[in-house]
Amino acid sequence: MKKIIYMLILPLVVVSGLVFANANREAKDEAARKPLSKPLSIAERKAALKKWEASPDGIMFKKWEASPAGKKVYAGEAKIRKNISAFSDMEAVVTSLSLPPGSRLGFGIMVKINGDDYILSFGLEKSDNTIFNSNNEFEQLHNLKVNDKITIRSHNVSHAPKYSYPIVAGDYVEQNHKIIYKRALHQGGC
Repeated sequence: MKKIIYMLILPLVVVSGLVFANANREAKDEAARKPLSKPLSIAERKAALKKWEASPDGIMFKKWEASPAGKKVYAGEAKIRKNISAFSDMEAVVTSLSLPPGSRLGFGIMVKINGDDYILSFGLEKSDNTIFNSNNEFEQLHNLKVNDKITIRSHNVSHAPKYSYPIVAGDYVEQNHKIIYKRALHQGGC
């Protein structure tokens, strides 16, 4: 009797497995047939920008740009734009070892470059703290103190209405002619 039940269940299991595999393959084929999205044309980009500018976020951003705080941030960016483009040295003084309250930029410090304050952001801290390995790429940056003089290089400066300072990406930092941080290049990306 058991053999008969097993003989009836076995084909049922095999058939259901085949049906499931076929349905899964059809779903993958359908996803592969969908056309890839083409980049937007210039006219489409302009239309999308106009639509965003009319949204509440766009209106708020435009007000911030026209405000004294927004103009100050843009002026600070303009002062270091040449150094950013050339990836050349900028002398800086550490003014704070923490970012403004509510910041969501990861690890960073406040610095003064040519009399203006900037956020020097390094991104999220990734530490591999195990019993055998204590690896933290920002370890030497944590040893900085207020009023320390450092030399920085960066590929990017940005802004956000949330912050009253331009945001400089920390790509390279040296202190007393000794490299204390150098951003690792991405591997295998495009």
